[in-house]
Parts: sequence; structure tokens; C-alpha cells
Amino acid sequence: MKIAVVMPFRPQPSREYAHDVSVAHWRRALPAIAVTDIDTDDEPFNPAACRNEGVRRAARSGADVVVVADADTLVEECPLWQAIRGAAASGLVHLPYTEYRSLGADGTAQHRAGRALRDCTAVTVHGACSGVYVTTPATWWSHGGQDERFRGWGFEDAAWEVAHTTLLGAPPVRHEGRAYALHHSPAVKEGPQYEANAALCHRYLEAAEDPAALRALVRERDTVPSPPRL
Repeated sequence: MKIAVVMPFRPQPSREYAHDVSVAHWRRALPAIAVTDIDTDDEPFNPAACRNEGVRRAARSGADVVVVADADTLVEECPLWQAIRGAAASGLVHLPYTEYRSLGADGTAQHRAGRALRDCTAVTVHGACSGVYVTTPATWWSHGGQDERFRGWGFEDAAWEVAHTTLLGAPPVRHEGRAYALHHSPAVKEGPQYEANAALCHRYLEAAEDPAALRALVRERDTVPSPPRL
């Protein structure tokens, strides 16, 4: 089985530490696998577009399974391998955690000083459905990937989970374990684009019980011209 790790990332001073720790983490967990940073050059940075592009590049490389990992998120090895094996066969996306811990500034400083992740101060984010996705390219595209109209930060993961659950008939498969999100300066989560993202996510939620409406919403985005990339 050929595995690829792709990581949406745009260099920023506050994010360099989390990125470097994440890359080192994946090199330990999957030592024979290259970690590829992905940036589509959209303005603002577009995580959904980067995830889609990462899956495309992995598919072109011949990968059977793709780990799509945020550049600040670490997961435990046992659930990771369970997710890889499961994603290869199930036709569903797998999430290698059941508990998502946000370390914050204090917890990240503790980890930086040598404390084990499990012992660092953290806040559990209930309902988290992002951070690390494990999928085959075919599964990712079977429910449309992620909607690139979610520009900037916010809501693309929630809309993706709705599309997955509605169009594939089941939520993403979770594996018992923990994910850990390292601290960095937060993205701006306000303003017209953030409000547009919230409104688009609301449309996904409204279509959640109607596969035909959800498919139409997914197809609709393909008819909307993308803003120019700078």
C-alpha cells in the first residue's frame, strides 16, 4: 500500500514551530513517507482548496491512501494505522481520533519544554471533525472533497462532515485515540468572508436530510467562477 502525507501550510512566523513539530511527528510515525506542504496561493489562504489539491497530487503520485494533516495537529500512532487500514477498504474517510485536544499557549509551551502530549494542559474540542483526515482519493471525491468556496478559515470542516454523512450514508469513521492541536496565532474569524462561510455552512446543514439537495449544492460550486489567484 502506498501512503502519502499532505499538509496545507503557508509560512507565518507564529506557525513555524507547530509546522516543524508536525513534520517531525509524521516522519516518526511514517518514516518512509515524504511530507508534502500544499499551498494553492489563494488569497486568503484556503485550507479546503489545499486539502483538495493535496489529494490530487497524492493521486498523481500513485498513492492508495492519503493522510491530509493540518500543520499543527498530531495524532497517536495506533489509531493512525487503524485509520489507514480502514480507509483503504471501507469507502469512507477515517479520523484517527475520538478526542481532540487543543493545547493552547500553555500546553504548547509545556510540550516545547519536554512534557508528553498526554500530560499537557489542553481543552477538549467536542465534535471536532478536522485536523487529520485519512482517505483514498476515490473516497475523497465520491462526496465532492471540500468546498473551496469556504475561503479563509471557518466552517469548511463542518460542511464537509455533512456532505460525507449525507452522500455516503455514514459519518466519518473514528478510531479510539487523541489528536493534539498545537498553539499559534489564531486566524481572523470575523468579517464578510467569515460571515459568508457561515451562511454557506448553514445551507449544507439545511440540506443534510436530503441527498438530492446536497448533491445539487456540491455541484453548484463547480459552476461558480473561482476568484483569481494572486
